[in-house]
Amino acid sequence: RINSHYSIMPLWVDKHRPKQLKDLDFHHDLSAQLQRMVQGSGDFPHTLIYGPSGAGKKTRVMALLRELHGPSVERLRVEQRTFKFNTSSVELTMVSSPHHIELNPSDAGIRDREVVQEVIKEIAQSAPVIAAGQGAAAAAAGGANEGASDAKPRAAFKVVVLNEVERLSKPAQHALRRTMEKYVATCRLLLCCVNPSKVIAPIRSRCVCLRVAAPSHEEVVQVLEKCCHKEGLKLNHTLAMKISNQCERNLRRAILALEACKVHQYPFTENQSVQLPDWQLFVHALSNDILSEQSPKQLLKIRGKLYELLANCIPPDLIMKSLTQDLLRKMPPGIKHETIHNAAQYEVRMQGGSKPIFHLEACVAKFMQIYKKHMMQQI
Repeated sequence: RINSHYSIMPLWVDKHRPKQLKDLDFHHDLSAQLQRMVQGSGDFPHTLIYGPSGAGKKTRVMALLRELHGPSVERLRVEQRTFKFNTSSVELTMVSSPHHIELNPSDAGIRDREVVQEVIKEIAQSAPVIAAGQGAAAAAAGGANEGASDAKPRAAFKVVVLNEVERLSKPAQHALRRTMEKYVATCRLLLCCVNPSKVIAPIRSRCVCLRVAAPSHEEVVQVLEKCCHKEGLKLNHTLAMKISNQCERNLRRAILALEACKVHQYPFTENQSVQLPDWQLFVHALSNDILSEQSPKQLLKIRGKLYELLANCIPPDLIMKSLTQDLLRKMPPGIKHETIHNAAQYEVRMQGGSKPIFHLEACVAKFMQIYKKHMMQQI
C-alpha cells in the first residue's frame, strides 16, 4: 500500500507491535517470568517457546532480545546465505543483527542437520558484543536517555532463534542437542514451535519450556480497540467480537482482518462482513468442487488448484487442515469420523515425505471415494 508520497505504509500488525515485555497486552505472568530470566542473564538458559499461530511468540522473542541486548537488536538485515556441501548447495534467508541471528532451518530440507551445525558453530565462534564496550559507547554519546538504557550490563552471549523446530528431521534435532551443549558458553538458543510433542525429549529437557497460549476473545477485542485508538478510529464492540470469532483467536489474523474491514468500509457497523483471506475463499471453493463431483476429471482439476495454493506459499499442512475443516462442515455426519482418520493418516505421511502435492491429492481422492460410496448407499 502506497500513499501520496509513494512511501510504503506499514501494516498495523507491524506498526503497533509492542517492543518491550512490559508493553505486552496479555499473559502478564509470562512476561514477568521472562523479565526474571533477563535479570539473571548470566545464567540465561536455552528456551523453547511454543503455542498456536498468532498467539504472540515472535513478539515476545523480539521483546526478550531487546531486554537482553538493548535497542541495537532492531538494526536488522536480511541476507541470503548459500551453504555448499559435497554434491549440492542450499540457499537460506536469514535475519540478523549484531547480537542474534534468526532462520528457519527446516527450509533446507534433508540438509537441515548440516545447516544447523554450521550456523551455530559460526555464530558461537565469533566474539560476542561485551557489555563494557556498550557502556563506554553510551557514555561517549553524552548520557542521552537511549544511551543510558544501553549503559546497563548486557548479556555477553549471542542468540540463535530457530523457527518451526518441530519440522526439523530427527538427525537434525539430535545434532542440535549436541551443538547446544558444546557452545553454551557463548551462544544461547531460542526455539519456536507450534507442537512441542514433535521435538525430541533430549532437546526439551535442556530448555526452559514456555507456553504462549492463544489470547481469549476479550483480550483480542482489547488489542483491536487499542489499535483503532492509536489510528484515531472508533471500533464497534460487536464487530470486534465477530472478527475475533472469525479468526479463531489468532491475533495476527484479527489485526489484518480489522485493517481489511477499515479499507472496505468505514465508519464500522455491527452487521459489517469480515473479509476473509483469498486463500481461504479458494479453499472453500475447492471443497465445493470436491462435493459436487467425484471423478478422475474432477480430481485432475483439483490437482491444478492445489498446485496454485502451494505456488502461492500456503503451507501444505494448513491446506490440509483448512480443507478438512471445511469439508466436515458440509458433509453428512455418518462419514465424519472416517474423514478425520483419513486426513490424519495422510498428514503424517506428508510430514515424512518430500512432495506435499502427492499426499494432498491422495487425501482428496480418498475422500471422494468415501463420499461417493456413502451417497451410493443412500440411493
